[in-house]
Amino acid sequence: MTARIEPGQAIGVLGGGQLGAMFASAARRLGYRTVVWDPDPDAPALRQADLPVAAAFSDASAFERFSESIKAATYEWENVPFSVGVELEHRIPVRPAPGILRTLQNRIDQKRFLGERNIPVVPFHALHSPDELIIPDDIGYPALCKTATSGYDGKGQWRLNGPADAERLRDLFRHQDTQGRPRDGWVIERFLAFEKELSVLVVRGADGETRTYPVADNVHEGGILRISRVPAAIESRTAEQAQALARSVVETLNGVGVFCIEVFLMPDGRLFINEVAPRPHNSGHYTLDACTVSQFEQQVRALCGLPLGEVRLLSPAVMLNLLGDELTRVTAGEGLERLLGTPGTKLRIYGKTTIRPRRKMGHVTFLAEKTETAWEAALALRSFLANSRSGISRPRE
Repeated sequence: MTARIEPGQAIGVLGGGQLGAMFASAARRLGYRTVVWDPDPDAPALRQADLPVAAAFSDASAFERFSESIKAATYEWENVPFSVGVELEHRIPVRPAPGILRTLQNRIDQKRFLGERNIPVVPFHALHSPDELIIPDDIGYPALCKTATSGYDGKGQWRLNGPADAERLRDLFRHQDTQGRPRDGWVIERFLAFEKELSVLVVRGADGETRTYPVADNVHEGGILRISRVPAAIESRTAEQAQALARSVVETLNGVGVFCIEVFLMPDGRLFINEVAPRPHNSGHYTLDACTVSQFEQQVRALCGLPLGEVRLLSPAVMLNLLGDELTRVTAGEGLERLLGTPGTKLRIYGKTTIRPRRKMGHVTFLAEKTETAWEAALALRSFLANSRSGISRPRE
């Protein structure tokens, strides 16, 4: 039986973004102290921590301070150095295990791992040098090229509509090689004309106990998640299949913690795994306001060996991300009145000190008795943001 970490102890999280801040908040409510390690001194989770560690992940003294202060550790995103997790695991429980992190950090390794275990993944081809960038017949055009590591929110992704696009991208990669840019390879994926993008949160304890949240369907803009709707607008049978597929992924990994499985639903009903994240996910933020137990509290429970919470959906919900200067427009004047005057509105601001284009600055969740009502409220906000942007005067060039 896994030893339980009791409230009053300190637990750690690698990464200090908004996911880490929400984890720290959930941990505090359950009586735990938190230690957050992030290289960025302005990371929002550092302000939530009982002990903030603002230093590079390669800093040996920071490692000692972090590891000696906690009873267990987890991640707030999957791009933390694998080696840090391995060293930590020699001293304390790390959940999910560093071996899982290593498998999921690299798209090539992730897809091969799942495909070899008969889990349906998007058809792909692995590249390790620019000269290998040739689109195989079984992939065809259009295709997507993605960096094997570190890409997120649409970064490190290119759509290839024909041979000319492939040639231009090959030249780009060759140029990067001459600049000494490190590379871990790329993945070429078949472009799927899917019907919907779905996501499923699965929580698994060290004892194998599992909880599966309702399926969300998602809308992306420019590679960034824009809107998530729960329950998803799909047939109940399809939802059950997506949940079963997601559970099989986590069980195959023997994962402990919170996982988000992104799934493509095809017009003929087939399901393909897009990617797997070994942590809470943007599309699961609705759980903060619409479920009995949020994904972040589940992360604390799984890490500390506590019983997992129920995943009951208390209300239909639609979440909309606030990107870049949209946060300023929402929280000033007419925008704030319009937003907070809408019934069922939950606004969460992440506390990031620097606004950059397309950066996630906060989110709004709309709760309603009917999903359609929440959906219409989210679309109204998106329309307001689009119109307010078009009305902003810009300096002449």
